[in-house]
Amino acid sequence: MKKGGFQVLFIIVVAIIFCTWSCSDKGGGGGSEANLAVTLNPPANSTQPAIPQTTFPLTVSITSPMPSQGVTIDVKAAPDGSTATFFSESRSSTTADNNFTITGTPASVVCVTTVTVTSKTKATNTITLSYRYSRKP
Repeated sequence: MKKGGFQVLFIIVVAIIFCTWSCSDKGGGGGSEANLAVTLNPPANSTQPAIPQTTFPLTVSITSPMPSQGVTIDVKAAPDGSTATFFSESRSSTTADNNFTITGTPASVVCVTTVTVTSKTKATNTITLSYRYSRKP
């Protein structure tokens, strides 16, 4: 009976180890994070018509599940073909919709707004989108 008892004990220990190992990757904080999905308004990859405004609204919407620690949203605007930004804002967020107001846009120049959203939980989970717009004089 002792031999059978050790076999039963061994099977129970193996079952506990297997269950602990397999359950640890299912949503208990040890699981993988969904890839970020983001939409912009104005839409990504669009070219907006020139308008005579001095401020330009932007909405960044996180459409994927929000990472547990939130995201960092970096918004930069620069003349097309230039690395010299005239607008830059970085913000932490845990909400789906995030409103920005781009200021300092030069007149009669096509500009590119680049938005980079990065998970605070997993730094490799990032997405970058952009669109073009211009200001009439």
